[in-house]
Amino acid sequence: MSSGLFTWKLHGDGKTLKPGEVVEPDERLSWPRTAGIGAQHVIAMFGATFLVPILTGFDPSTTLFFTAMSTALFLLINKNKLPSYLGSSFGFIAPIAAVTSAHKGIAVASFGIMVTGLLLALVGVLVHFAGAKWIDKIMPPVVNGAIVAIIGFNLAPSVWTNFQKAPDTAVVTLVAVLLIGVLFRGLIGRLNILLGVLVGYAYACIRGQVDFKAVESAAWVGLPQFHLPQVDFSILAMFIPVVLVLVAENVGHVKSVAQMTGRDYDNQIGTALMADGIGTAIAGFGGGSGTTTYGENIGVMASTKVYSTAAYWCAAAFALILSLCPKFGAVINTIPAGVLGGVTTLLYGMIGMIGVRIWVDNHVNFDKPVNVMTAAVTMIIGIADFTFAVSGVQFNGIAIGTIVVLVMYHGLKAIGKATGTIAKDDPDVL
Repeated sequence: MSSGLFTWKLHGDGKTLKPGEVVEPDERLSWPRTAGIGAQHVIAMFGATFLVPILTGFDPSTTLFFTAMSTALFLLINKNKLPSYLGSSFGFIAPIAAVTSAHKGIAVASFGIMVTGLLLALVGVLVHFAGAKWIDKIMPPVVNGAIVAIIGFNLAPSVWTNFQKAPDTAVVTLVAVLLIGVLFRGLIGRLNILLGVLVGYAYACIRGQVDFKAVESAAWVGLPQFHLPQVDFSILAMFIPVVLVLVAENVGHVKSVAQMTGRDYDNQIGTALMADGIGTAIAGFGGGSGTTTYGENIGVMASTKVYSTAAYWCAAAFALILSLCPKFGAVINTIPAGVLGGVTTLLYGMIGMIGVRIWVDNHVNFDKPVNVMTAAVTMIIGIADFTFAVSGVQFNGIAIGTIVVLVMYHGLKAIGKATGTIAKDDPDVL
């Protein structure tokens, strides 16, 4: 920064932006305008962030509290150079759901989140000192895409469970989300998930599917509900694959911001991973869900051309204030199953399709037997949710799929190269 970590240069007069003009990360507009951009960031991330605690049984206010803390920590560790908001990661939904179905409780899931965060921070340290190329060698696009894809598609059965509880509400919600996404441009179109949920929620209220008793008894001001994790090593196999997803999300985010701002952020990849890891570990320790960098906020930056990290400090402040209102959290908790079933029909599918997009964007060649066999087997394991336990350690479809995709890809490729059926320098891409 020009004269300190919390000093931003005023861009122009701080009030006006010419078409195409950019506000750099170390600049800001006037504080009222910067706060307005920060509010947009909160709205952009909110549709996805509040769904995670609703779907996993975590407290929305606690989760929101830790997204604010993680964002502030991320900005500090990255010295206010890398604009990012850390919202709730969808990567944790499947392992938390698996823990819940095993009747082990939220505290045990929190232990899994905390350990995942610590491992991610450790990866960040390695990347910071050794570079990020080894990640690409261990997780080439065909492997990376498969892991991300099964994180989403593995959740399909839970979508149908919620959908069936109120099919009419689910359909109204889903249709609203889809139509808003194509009927409106700009920020409104990008907020289709949040606005679609509001439409579905209004319909559910009319149908008498919403219970407001908890809202009436909740206080206006108060601390979120914190809880400590409960140690249970048997569930870690279900959480460790999420580390790979978080690595992919963070690296992708840093590269996207670099492309958008025209700055070289390669030396920030390690600190970004460390920051998200520490934030996730702290959230797990206190009862919040794990965090990750959010693509939704890249959308806000793309539309406003304001990359100022000051706006993200404002966003974190707004999120913190909302987290200290128990009544607000109680309202979020009243969202009924039908609404969740409708919105997750799209949302979980989109998570899966991000994995497919990784294949497409990196031109993965599925004419090559190793690629197509590796992806095919992994997808079936993840979607069917293969499960088994070894000495009390639980393995679900995501954990098994992650192990299989790594062993299959590297094992088959090594065998092919040893026998001469695969060239020594054979690429995976077209």
